[in-house]
Amino acid sequence: MSYASEVLEKVIRRDPAQPEFHQAAQEVLESLEPILDRYPKYRRNSILERLVEPERIITFRVPWSDDRGDVQVNRGYRIQFNSAIGPYKGGLRFHPTVNLSILKFLAFEQIFKNSLTTLPMGGGKGGSDFDPKGKSDGEVMRFCQSFMTELCKYIGPDTDVPAGDIGVGGREIGYLFGQYKRIRNEFTGVLTGKGIGWGGSKIRPEATGYGAVYFAQNMLEGRGDSLDGKICTISGSGNVAQYTAEKLLELGAKVISFSDSNGTIYDPDGIDTEKLEYVMELKNIHRGRIKEYAEKYGAEYREGERPWSIKCDCAFPSATQNEISAADAQQLCDQGCYLVAEGANMPTEPEGAHIFLSQKVLFGPGKAANAGGVAVSGLEMSQNSQRLSWSREEVDQYLKKIMKAIYTSAAGAAEEFGQPGNLILGANIAGFRKIADAMLAQGLV
Repeated sequence: MSYASEVLEKVIRRDPAQPEFHQAAQEVLESLEPILDRYPKYRRNSILERLVEPERIITFRVPWSDDRGDVQVNRGYRIQFNSAIGPYKGGLRFHPTVNLSILKFLAFEQIFKNSLTTLPMGGGKGGSDFDPKGKSDGEVMRFCQSFMTELCKYIGPDTDVPAGDIGVGGREIGYLFGQYKRIRNEFTGVLTGKGIGWGGSKIRPEATGYGAVYFAQNMLEGRGDSLDGKICTISGSGNVAQYTAEKLLELGAKVISFSDSNGTIYDPDGIDTEKLEYVMELKNIHRGRIKEYAEKYGAEYREGERPWSIKCDCAFPSATQNEISAADAQQLCDQGCYLVAEGANMPTEPEGAHIFLSQKVLFGPGKAANAGGVAVSGLEMSQNSQRLSWSREEVDQYLKKIMKAIYTSAAGAAEEFGQPGNLILGANIAGFRKIADAMLAQGLV
């Protein structure tokens, strides 16, 4: 049995009820076998055993009062997974599905994603099973204040810098930051995703979507191609999906789908700038369902379906984990799709990813393709440290350079270890090597 398989077996035996974390660990560990075989120092120093065990897991009670005055209780988490190359960095997710397995999977992925950005950031993740949907601003504020009252003991600009994730947008970051400032009596860059007027970075909301498109652009340029004229499907209709569409339109591509948890809209005429503005207003302001787009513009609505049955050149899964099954992946390939860039975290099931690789689809895994969000969060940290605010153009240029560097390092590692074009292996190895060597240099910590 290989070293990676031994460690994976221990992970499953130790934490049997964490399927999402098992999936993330398996995807990474299996792809590391070439570098583990070449460099026995990693096994001698039990790097994998140390890497799959979080440095710290914090779980806490979050009591808050609703608008009726009734006390509600949720559970809060922060997974501080690895700080070998910098302070813990990763989002907070507020959603009823949040549990330890999902957060460990996200935090583990974040270690490698942050390493790839070229910025000095460790990996972490956190959140709560609180659902902000349907809550008033006052209820969300009281929850965030209670959550931060406990979390503030464990974070700081040089220790752990959370950001937003699903269910945590500008409103929630504002309430969290305000409570941190109130308790600690300091104005520091302890959170990213802040408002532009009080320490935030320009294009932070756009960064994940823009970054996924820049990564796709780099993959195509490797084949002497571009996004101009490409027919693109996008899943989701939230922040990542919206700004993926915006950048694709800017680069001359044709976007034909969005989705939400109820179904998919297919617009063969293309979703132009005017239609995209409607989607942004529908989802960001009115909190409506994507079906309303079909009713307004006469597009096709597919109840309970995802976009993967729609013929396209490029697919951008931007909704949630495991949204592309093996059958979906095969259907995409059969219909001529030759590029998939993951805007969401781990949206493709392992069997689906294997199909993409075996059929030579250009496949950008999430830890590489969607690293633009955390990259700009890192740039926000830099601006906060310097007490500076960079222009939109400056931040966008940094983002383009970072996404190109991620692609180059992942493609280079894949080539070096005998699997050219396998960006899953390349991204994992490139991210791992930086972290593992830092862990070795720092001793048994």
